[in-house]
Amino acid sequence: MVRHPPTLQSRRRTGRRYTIVLFIVFALIAGWAWAWRYAAAEAETAVEGWRAREAAAGRGYSCGAQSVGGFPFRIEVNCDRASAILRSNQTPLEIKAPGIVVQAQLYRPDRLTSEFIGPLTIAEPGQRPIFTANWTFGQSTVTGTPRAPETAALIFDRPTVDRINNSKTENLLSAKRIEIRGRIAAGSAADHPVIEVSLHAERASAPGLHPAAQPPIDADVTLVLRGLTDYAPKPWPVRFRELQAAGGRIDITQVRLRQGNTLAVAEGSLSLDGKGQLAGELHVTVAGLEPFLAAIGAAKTVQKSHGMDKFAGMLDRLAPGLGDVARQQAGANLGLGIKMLGQPATLDGREAVTLPLRFTDGTAYLGPIPLGSTPALF
Repeated sequence: MVRHPPTLQSRRRTGRRYTIVLFIVFALIAGWAWAWRYAAAEAETAVEGWRAREAAAGRGYSCGAQSVGGFPFRIEVNCDRASAILRSNQTPLEIKAPGIVVQAQLYRPDRLTSEFIGPLTIAEPGQRPIFTANWTFGQSTVTGTPRAPETAALIFDRPTVDRINNSKTENLLSAKRIEIRGRIAAGSAADHPVIEVSLHAERASAPGLHPAAQPPIDADVTLVLRGLTDYAPKPWPVRFRELQAAGGRIDITQVRLRQGNTLAVAEGSLSLDGKGQLAGELHVTVAGLEPFLAAIGAAKTVQKSHGMDKFAGMLDRLAPGLGDVARQQAGANLGLGIKMLGQPATLDGREAVTLPLRFTDGTAYLGPIPLGSTPALF
C-alpha cells in the first residue's frame, strides 16, 4: 500500500486542532489560577475576619511576617513569629510561638485548618515566660464564617505544659493526645445557640495540679451549654455571667474516666451562682473506689475535718485517747462507709457504687468527702 504525503489542507487541519487544544489547556490553567487567587483572597479575608472576632473578645493576634501560598490545590497562609495578647484576663498574658500555618482547600475556603509550630511560651507582657508548652503535632479546625461559626476542634499529640519558677521547671500536664471539639448543636450564633463541647484525653497526667492527677487518666467528657443569648465575640467570663443571669445551665451528658483500676462515669446538670461558682449535683458511679480515695488522701481529709474534731473531742472527754482511736477507725473504714452511704451498682461488669458529686459554695464534695475548691467562672 502506497502512502501519500499529507496534503496542505490536512496539515492545516492538524495545526488547527493543536492550536485549539493548546488554547483549551491555557484557558484551563488561567481559569484555575484565577479561581485559586479568588479562593486565596476569600481565605485571607476569612482569616482576618476570625482575627477581628478574637480581637473583639479581648484576644489580639499578630504575625511578625505573613505570606500566602499553596498553589495550585490549596491556600496556605504562613504566619511567622506568631503572638497573641489576652487582655480579657485579670492579668493580661502574652503568648508567643515560632509560627502558625493556616490552610484551606480550594473548594472549601470557609474551612480553616491551622497547624501550630512549638514551643509556645506564656508570659505577662514584656516579662519572662512563666509557662511553656510543646507538642509533636498541634492543629485546630474551624468551619463557618466569623459571623456564623459552626464547629471548632483543637488537637494535640504528645502535649506537655511546664511552669517556670525562677530557674526551676515543673511539669503541669502531659498526655498522649488531647482533643477538644465544639459545635453549635441548636439555634444559631446570633439567636440562643446551644453549644456542645467534648473533651477526649489519653494518658493525661497533671502532677503539678494535684497528686491524685499524677497517674495517667483516660477521659471522655461531653457537656452542653444552654441559656446563651448569642455567640457574639466576647470574653468567656462575660458569656458565663450572661448564662447565669438568664438561668442557663451546663448539662453534663457524658463523663467517663479511667485511672489505673478505678473507672468512673457521671452525668447531671450544673448551674452558676451569683459568684460564678458551679452549683448542682452529678450522679457518679465508681468501680475501684478505694484506690481513688487513697489517691486524693480522703482518709486524712476526714480525720482532720471540723466534724471529726468535734466528735473526737467529745470522745476524749469520756475517755482520753478514745478520739484518736475514732480518727484511725474513720480513716480505715472510710471506703466501706461511703459504699454504705451510696447506692450499689455495676459498671462494665464490676461492683460499683453510685454517689452524689455536689458543687456548693465553691467546693466539690463526693458524698461526704470534700474534693477541693472550684474556680469561679466569672
